[in-house]
Amino acid sequence: MSQIIACVTREGIVLGVDAKAVDVDAQGNVIHSTVEWLHPLGTRAAVAAGGAPEGAEMARLLSRFIMEEKLQDISEIYPAALSFLASQFNEFLRKMCRVVPVDPMHQVHFILAGVSAQDPDDPFKLYLVWTKKKQPQLDGEEIRHAFTVPRRMALEYRLSQMAQRGATVQEVLQEVRSAMESLTWYKEEVGPPYRFAVLSKEGFQEVPSA
Repeated sequence: MSQIIACVTREGIVLGVDAKAVDVDAQGNVIHSTVEWLHPLGTRAAVAAGGAPEGAEMARLLSRFIMEEKLQDISEIYPAALSFLASQFNEFLRKMCRVVPVDPMHQVHFILAGVSAQDPDDPFKLYLVWTKKKQPQLDGEEIRHAFTVPRRMALEYRLSQMAQRGATVQEVLQEVRSAMESLTWYKEEVGPPYRFAVLSKEGFQEVPSA
């Protein structure tokens, strides 16, 4: 299933992901695996993926695509990523339909985070890319303050309140880290190793999980 936690502060963006993925094979057996959900997009942006395990590979390919295109500003990365991921998702569904019927477990979602030099008063941007309407279409929308996938409304409220009262990146990072570890205790689909990252005006920086 995976877990993504994202929060925008005045100093930057905090991202947290776990490493667990759950899938179902052609015989209906549930398969648990470990994947890398978080990937940098150049030096000033990142993508966190979730849902079907194939989403991690789509994020990895997106990271390579953005690097090859030499895109840096999130204002350029977001539309390019939306188009790229939509194409990847359509191809994934086309292949999947040959093996098993499309199931809600085959949904994927992505959070794009980055810095925009074109908006100096509000430079830190978060976008959710998901099947908002219906498969196979991917849609995108901007996120304000905090978001989690799957949704953890109490956590989102807590993070939003922290961001709006001017909490530092380190304070928010500590809350995200604590929340991720707490979820593992009672959510079977969430598990280590965890990865955390901060996006500031200096760029993307991964933070040690402990």
